[in-house]
Amino acid sequence: MATRVQIAPSVLAADFANLGREVRVMTEAGADAIHIDVMDGHFVPNLTIGASVISALRPHTAVPFDVHLMIDPVVPYLADFARAGADSITVHAEIGEQLNPALDIIKSEGKKTGVALSPETPLDRVVPLLQSVDLVLVMTVRPGFGGQKFIETTLDKLAAARKLIDESGESIRLEVDGGIKIDNIRRIAQAGADTFVAGSAIFSAEDYTVTINQMKSEIAAAR
Repeated sequence: MATRVQIAPSVLAADFANLGREVRVMTEAGADAIHIDVMDGHFVPNLTIGASVISALRPHTAVPFDVHLMIDPVVPYLADFARAGADSITVHAEIGEQLNPALDIIKSEGKKTGVALSPETPLDRVVPLLQSVDLVLVMTVRPGFGGQKFIETTLDKLAAARKLIDESGESIRLEVDGGIKIDNIRRIAQAGADTFVAGSAIFSAEDYTVTINQMKSEIAAAR
């Protein structure tokens, strides 16, 4: 993997009463991006934040905002999230006929495009999209809530995704989200991920910088 590794802390696990401060501190701790989960209580059984919160957070850091939309419908809201300050926008493969129009809109807004796969969704769903996306996100927990345990069987899916991306010849990041911790991140990196979303493992740590550096050291040992 020649792609530079990225750690993207998920604000789903942050102190929501102090999100601006959390984003600033996480940036100072060495975060490469900030992962923002948007949930609608319909596509997934949880409610989080909207575009206005992203807009409010944008002045607090210059690092990219990696926005993961777990919402349905998604098309009517894409421009709002793009203009609120998202740098990349990931939508789910499971949104059906909205998928290709959504990717077209994200591109038209000048943002990087991503497609996410829930654990039960087969990898072949992304094959027709490899020339249209900048990022493939393999969910290693069921989307909806933070703090879940990593699903071990998704390691094979990650490895297959790595092979698929490499064989495509496209420059596509392989992101992993769900249950990422210091004690499993090396194995996840060995499976082929280059972008790591971690929530509770970072935000529950006493020292964000130490935790992020430990994660990067584990990843480096896998390469």
